[in-house]
Amino acid sequence: MGNVCLGINDGGQPLLSVEEKLQAAEAALQDARSDNKTRDLVGHIAAIRAMLAIPQHQGETMIVQSRRALEYLHSDNLSVRTSATWTLGLGYQFQRDYARASRAYTEVIATAQRSGNLMLTIGATTCLGQVQEAENQLTLAAETYRQGLQLAGDPPLPMVCEMYLGLARVLYEWNNLDAAQEHGQQSLQLARQLVTVDTPAGCALLLARVKLARGDVAGAAALVEEADQFIRSQNFVSRMPEVAAAQVLILLHQGHLVAAARTAQANALPISQARIHLAQGDPSTALAVLSPWRQKVEAEGWKDEWLKVLILQAIALSAHGEKNKAVHLLIDALTEASPAGFIRLFVDEGALMAHLSSEVQATQMMPDYVGKLLAVFDAEKQRSAGASPLLPLPSLQPLIEPLSQREAQILQFIAQGLSNREIGERLFLALDTVKGHNRRIYDKLHVQRRTEAVARARELGLL
Repeated sequence: MGNVCLGINDGGQPLLSVEEKLQAAEAALQDARSDNKTRDLVGHIAAIRAMLAIPQHQGETMIVQSRRALEYLHSDNLSVRTSATWTLGLGYQFQRDYARASRAYTEVIATAQRSGNLMLTIGATTCLGQVQEAENQLTLAAETYRQGLQLAGDPPLPMVCEMYLGLARVLYEWNNLDAAQEHGQQSLQLARQLVTVDTPAGCALLLARVKLARGDVAGAAALVEEADQFIRSQNFVSRMPEVAAAQVLILLHQGHLVAAARTAQANALPISQARIHLAQGDPSTALAVLSPWRQKVEAEGWKDEWLKVLILQAIALSAHGEKNKAVHLLIDALTEASPAGFIRLFVDEGALMAHLSSEVQATQMMPDYVGKLLAVFDAEKQRSAGASPLLPLPSLQPLIEPLSQREAQILQFIAQGLSNREIGERLFLALDTVKGHNRRIYDKLHVQRRTEAVARARELGLL
């Protein structure tokens, strides 16, 4: 889902220096008389340690130290107690314990607003919105972000950059691409005024999604590369899986299946791995990857990830020929997604999802929601049909001259990365015969090379 509030890098040596001072303070307190003042100092040290654990994403440390802080801090020390409650919420959020995180943030917002602590109010409000996003509560998240932005005033403070980014993500899911882009750019402008925050990477990834939705693969690729260079130069290792998932999407659009598979494998991304298997025409393996991942996310209660798994499983089942199962699973996904109004989560899957949504429409289940999705699919198809041929826009148009059964079979092998010689050995065909089939496939797809053929075929739903 993105960044947890304002992610910062670890800073290396400065954090070690702070820890040394905290240890010295603890040593000095050992000989001090135990009273309310001493206990409050012990709590303050724990609160600082909880803060130090944030850039290292040490959720368990944050929880332990925050609880210790709240146990020892004096009841009148509202400022530090509120800060400790916020870091407690962050610890829970890092561990995806969203119910506890939400309760902590709600408490922080109430206390911080009473005391006039704008910084903690903004921080907790931002994090609460992110938790609501993760729980698929998009309407609630949007309202939380908007309320936070109102509190922050005008002109906006740089620290509200994550609120603009969160709102941009929600607007993107609602298919309001213009507003999503506007908020993403606003977030980026504010984030650039801060140091050691990872928000610019999140902005680049969001803006890349907007470009990809509009068919600008090259522009999206440039933004993802920008995000990758940023996180590497700033050592934001926690963002690498998110960037890698975006890289896989770009590589799939470009038809670079081998590179996509290598990236997904290196970063242990089951969703991305399933996408690659589907692009290779191997729904069985995609289902084999998705099944254990679904069990895990269900056991952990990760609602956002669960919805993504359901959608891909439905597509894989459909590609596997299990239409009834696919339709029923998609209905389950739509039931979960409908209250939040998800659009792009489905539309971004392209032609296969458009066809499967039509199958659901025939069941007359959720007719308004499904009809809205199909209207967006139709608009995408019209946009692609009228677009400049210089842009590699996804197309839902069928081929004028369909592939023969043999050509479709060879195309599947090409997508799997087999050489012409290997395809010939599989099909007991001469090498020249395979090359002849390749030329006819390229002609029908209006491409000139293998990678373009795979990308075009995937856009048309042929793989």
